[in-house]
Amino acid sequence: MELSKNYTPSAIEEKWTAIWKEKRYFNSKPDGRKAFTVVIPPPNVTGVLHMGHTLNETVQDILVRKARMSGFNACWVPGSDHASIATEAKVVQMLEKEKGIKKRDLTREKFLEHAYEWKDKYGGIIYHQIEKLGCSVDWDRVSFTMDPDYYKAVIKVFVDLYNKKLIYRGARMINWDPAAKTALSDEEVEYKEIQGKLYYVEYKVANADGTPSGDKGIIIATQRPETIMGDTGVCVNPTDERYAHLKGKKVIVPLVNRAVPVIFDEYVDKEFGTGALKVTPAHDINDYNLGLKHNLEIIDTLTEDGRLSEAAQVCVGMDRFEARKEVVKLLKEQGLLVKEEEYTTRLGFSQRTSAVVEPRISTQWFVAMRTLADKALLAVTSGEVRIHPGDKFLATYKYWLENVKDWCISRQLWWGQQIPAYYAPDGSFVVAESKEAALEQFKQQGAQFTIKDLTQDEDCLDTWFSSWLWPIEVFKGVTQPGNPEINYYYPTSVLVTGQDIIFFWVARMIMAGMEYMNEKPFSDVYFTGMVRDKQGRKMSKSLGNSPDLLEMIDKSGADAVRFGIMISSPAGNDLLFDDSSPAQGREFNNKMWNALKLVKIFEARQATEAGNETVPFAVNWFQHRLNEAKADIEKSFAEFKLSEALKTLYSLIWTDFCSWYLEWIKPAPEQPIAKAVYEKTVDFFSELMQLLHPFMPFITEEIYQLLAERTDVLCIKQFTLVQPADKTMLLEGQLLQNVITGLRDTRNKNQLKPKEAIKLCIHTADNTLYKAIESILAKQVNADSITYVQEPVPNSIAAVIGKDKFYITSEQEVDTTHQKATLSKELEYLKGFLESVNKKLSNERFVQNAKPEVVNIEQKKKADAEAKIKIIEESLSHL
Repeated sequence: MELSKNYTPSAIEEKWTAIWKEKRYFNSKPDGRKAFTVVIPPPNVTGVLHMGHTLNETVQDILVRKARMSGFNACWVPGSDHASIATEAKVVQMLEKEKGIKKRDLTREKFLEHAYEWKDKYGGIIYHQIEKLGCSVDWDRVSFTMDPDYYKAVIKVFVDLYNKKLIYRGARMINWDPAAKTALSDEEVEYKEIQGKLYYVEYKVANADGTPSGDKGIIIATQRPETIMGDTGVCVNPTDERYAHLKGKKVIVPLVNRAVPVIFDEYVDKEFGTGALKVTPAHDINDYNLGLKHNLEIIDTLTEDGRLSEAAQVCVGMDRFEARKEVVKLLKEQGLLVKEEEYTTRLGFSQRTSAVVEPRISTQWFVAMRTLADKALLAVTSGEVRIHPGDKFLATYKYWLENVKDWCISRQLWWGQQIPAYYAPDGSFVVAESKEAALEQFKQQGAQFTIKDLTQDEDCLDTWFSSWLWPIEVFKGVTQPGNPEINYYYPTSVLVTGQDIIFFWVARMIMAGMEYMNEKPFSDVYFTGMVRDKQGRKMSKSLGNSPDLLEMIDKSGADAVRFGIMISSPAGNDLLFDDSSPAQGREFNNKMWNALKLVKIFEARQATEAGNETVPFAVNWFQHRLNEAKADIEKSFAEFKLSEALKTLYSLIWTDFCSWYLEWIKPAPEQPIAKAVYEKTVDFFSELMQLLHPFMPFITEEIYQLLAERTDVLCIKQFTLVQPADKTMLLEGQLLQNVITGLRDTRNKNQLKPKEAIKLCIHTADNTLYKAIESILAKQVNADSITYVQEPVPNSIAAVIGKDKFYITSEQEVDTTHQKATLSKELEYLKGFLESVNKKLSNERFVQNAKPEVVNIEQKKKADAEAKIKIIEESLSHL
């Protein structure tokens, strides 16, 4: 079979995807092996995979493939999330744009039909991308958070928590998204610093009859003049003497001429603004609390879509931000706007719609979080659940759980699990898993009505209230407790996710696991970093800076994309990525492909019979280099340092195997390669492909199959145990590499052509170091002979490599001027280096405070530099 000039990924990726699927290598059923379980963080059903997802899925696939090849029964469950707010917004938009239908004109049932059509149309896109990326998921286990069984599980948990008094209904100040017209939890609000304005407004002091007095008014600074019409009080600090005369007085709210009391509370900061605060209980959480404390009226001046309501009296029906401009204009006209000034403030935005969030008093459903949070906190602080990297995220996790607030779980949407609360005609309600069960509860209370008289709560549940059950319910742990699969696969092994959902999802899954399984949901949490563009900006659809995954795979291949994103992504740290990032992966693919072509040439030139020769140095060395690298890779996997593991592999394959080993064993022209060396080379190459397979599955599987006749496949081939590496052999190999590199550099600097043969003399304290590597050294530097000397060789080119001196002679005349210049430059550098090391070692504070091993390193640097300086000075004296 003739191999293509360069590696062409598309056909190979399609071929192996089909084979793996057909043979069901990635499907898992409980058996006698230990399970390694991963549940995919379910991406929104509406979307496409962005680069953050790509990183996340790649990390998971690496861990799952590694586990599968290490004797585990690996089970990776794919799935998607119904994403209440995002999906409903898209469906509403689609209906209006494509069909001219408003949501309000549809019944709930009809709207849900359209939503499911949307899900069926777009939901498959994500799974296609996951497959193209090479993810080894079990496609028999695809889950969706609105699947019938999953829906039942969510309702069952709601009812259970309500019966435990951990879910309650009440009127509270909540975060409101005017674009989606729904409540949000605190965690769904993103705060950004923006440049705003402070408006200084005069509130006239009122007479007893509520009319303005002639006294000087009180000046109040506000960021939100459009809410003035909802003011029901003005607050000042009781220790602020400037306002002591206003005790028992009222002031008049501008534009609506409402007389409101002046209240005194230490909450007010005397130094901020004018030291006086307008109190709008309906539109600010702190004002709401002040209003409760001082019995102030609540006037809601905004509608659910962020327009001014009838209660505002002014600018009714106008959008809140347009109303701000109009109110400022009216205040100016009435002479009540004293001044404006620029002001930097933090503003909350909806994560889902990017709308500015409004605080709003609303009757919602809440989860009481304290007891649930305490269990989840203990699971992590006790080490039962390990966070990676812990030094970066453990404190964040602890802070949030120690300061947790009750979770608003109701959403004013239709796409989602409908809250299982049923209302009687008189407004009373019960919580039950079905309408029939609800009616039974009412009958037990003596009710006389029928099932037709019951109405279900219109709201649906927060999406996170379903996804917190993900590791449990994908194995039917809620709907079929104690079934064989939940017993075998739970707890899962590792969760791979983004740091931005540590509160939304990770902590809540631990809560649900401890509450419903009495056990953690996973043993380890691996947080990936944020993927950013080359300018450091977070990749997002709005910025248009996220590359198209399928386009990148079509251009470079999945392996190259996976390599590009993994080589620069230490756990938890952000990484920079753009369209050019897979280029290094493409080059790596071609390097391995060219190595395969060279080995195929060796195959055609191998000796017909095995000889009795001893094992060559190159084979011995690479075996131990491979053993060393395998140990390093295992350590990196154990510490979840996957980027480090890939870097180790990249260097091992590109440099040690391709650049050194294959060159060292390459036979002379027209000469055969020893059969044993060829066979060992195929073994080495095969094992390298096995080690790399979790990172780059397609090219490794292809090369593995092309190297020899196979009856197995790489994706389920089991790793062998790591063997110890011979340190002496490794040092000899390093010495050989350093000497070859140094002598080639010397030849190049002295303009000796590679084809020009040389004679090499080595001045070393230990000749035996070079005996095993003589033949390779001679071949690699094109030396006719290698001899050992104790004195400088006249008319030669001298080089200092490590602690040894090397003398090159050739038929070409030696340019001592160039040599002197080169050696003098190196001597100058070494003296400067030695001075800096001596400076450090003479610093008593450094020697006393540094670790002993750090001091030892510096002392070794000093000894090496002194030895090299001596050798160079001797060489210069003989030129």
